[in-house]
Amino acid sequence: MPKLTIDELRKIREKARGDRILSADGPYTAKVTVHMGTCGIAAGARLIMETLMEEIEKRGIEDIYLTTSGCAGLCSHEPMITVELADNIPVKYIDLTPEKVREIIDKHLIDHQPVLQYALAAGSERSI
Repeated sequence: MPKLTIDELRKIREKARGDRILSADGPYTAKVTVHMGTCGIAAGARLIMETLMEEIEKRGIEDIYLTTSGCAGLCSHEPMITVELADNIPVKYIDLTPEKVREIIDKHLIDHQPVLQYALAAGSERSI
C-alpha cells in the first residue's frame, strides 16, 4: 500500500470535517456528545444516550449529529453531555437524568436557549 502524502491527509481531514460541519443551513445544525468514559457509563451515560436516541427519533429530528467521547475529566458530575449549535459556543451539561435531557432537547436544541441550571460551563474555559 502506498504511503499517503501530507496533502492527501489534509484533503481527507477537510472532507471529514465537511461531512460533519455545523451550520444553520447544513446537514447538521447541532452536535450532541455523550461522555461515555468508564465513569460516565457507571453513572448512567448509556441511559442518557438511549434517551437522546429515542427522543430524536420520536420527534423526527434529523439535523442533530449524535456522538460519543471518552471521559471529560469531571467524573463526579457524570453523566454529562456537550451541546454545540451552529455559530454558538459549546455548553457542557452535568448530573443528567432522562427528564433533564428532554428539557435540554426542548429548550436548547429546539429553542436555542441553554438550560443554565444544568450547565457547568460554556465554551472551553468559561463558567456560566
